[in-house]
Amino acid sequence: MNSKTLRNFRILLWTLVAVVAIGATALVVFRPPARPLGLTGQEFALNSTKGGAFTQDDLQGVPSLVFFGFTYCPDVCPTTLAETTALRAELGLTEEQLRIIFVSVDPERDTLDMVRSYVEGFDPTIIGLVGHNIEQTENAKKAFGVFSEKVESEPGDPYYTVNHTALTFLVDADGAFEGTIAYQEDHDTALAKVQRLVQG
Repeated sequence: MNSKTLRNFRILLWTLVAVVAIGATALVVFRPPARPLGLTGQEFALNSTKGGAFTQDDLQGVPSLVFFGFTYCPDVCPTTLAETTALRAELGLTEEQLRIIFVSVDPERDTLDMVRSYVEGFDPTIIGLVGHNIEQTENAKKAFGVFSEKVESEPGDPYYTVNHTALTFLVDADGAFEGTIAYQEDHDTALAKVQRLVQG
């Protein structure tokens, strides 16, 4: 191999090395970031009606419909739980294919036993979650960007109500946020969203 051929070979070799290096760098730089668990990535831990604690990591494994509410809710919560269980039944899905999760925003009144009785009145497979205190509940709300506030007719009223976000959150099998179903959303639209979530 003469000097000119050797020089050209070295140029070609270094060009290939540069191309590989640029390609590897691009993979690192342009790799999409991992999606946060839940909506915001906020960590949380709540008591579960199925036993033990439920954290953001437990969102992974099975697609879920997550709804925030309270057991004294007169209309939005029971309507939503009835509709989500009906959607799952209509699609012929089991709890191993789609979980329904109810998170209390009222830890002052909602005990774990109360929430268990409440959700099992709609379907015994629904998972109920309750914070041990306000801070735990607030962390769960932050994980999904949920708002809630107590509304008392007079100070100390034990029959207060709670205004809260009335969305059902769609969470995929990786534990990442996939969208929402609005309160009393068109049935066919909601059904299609759940179907896409499960097939996702």
